[in-house]
Amino acid sequence: MALLTDPLAVAGLVTREVRSGSRAGDPTRIAVARRTYPTDRADLWAALTDPERIPRWFLPVSGDLRPGGRYSLEGNASGVVERCDAPESFAVTWEMGPQISWLTITLTPDGEGTRLELLHEAPVDPEFWTRYGPGAVGVGWDLALMGLGLHLASGEPVDPREGMEFATTVEGIAFVRASATGWAEAAAADGDDAIAAHTAAENTIVFYTTVPEAGDES
Repeated sequence: MALLTDPLAVAGLVTREVRSGSRAGDPTRIAVARRTYPTDRADLWAALTDPERIPRWFLPVSGDLRPGGRYSLEGNASGVVERCDAPESFAVTWEMGPQISWLTITLTPDGEGTRLELLHEAPVDPEFWTRYGPGAVGVGWDLALMGLGLHLASGEPVDPREGMEFATTVEGIAFVRASATGWAEAAAADGDDAIAAHTAAENTIVFYTTVPEAGDES
């Protein structure tokens, strides 16, 4: 991505945490990402919730973005808007096929900027967690938060083609490696075996940085 000249520095703007939780008695793991943006809360809130601005850094969105309504992100997740307390926080379900998880975004003034806190809580699939760890969702969110930062800095849309190809570039691979390593360290801090966490991070890096072969629809 042309505007990203220091991928390690940008990856370092995110503070990562992993928590263990539960819902209805079932175990969950929670990926927490925090980043402060040099803009006011109203502008950041609009970038996150205005259906005209969301595609400029993330994906086209459709549906009813009010509490109780259903939304759909093109080619990605859909779900229900559970809560919306402008301009402070909102919560949605994050549904991909039969898998349901929960996303909460909170905005807090931070000096001259605004801190965004993202919590993604998902049921524990032991096999999947062992293979990929929190980086499976964490790296994806780090990439999204990077795109958000580029949009806020310029006011312009992020080129979708560049966004799709970024993780396979030299800069993108460096970014993904820094992100996945950060998520492995966060998982270890929550009690995961450190060697297993970093092994999972290596699998995540391969997943995000491998160019699909022609005709590969997996």
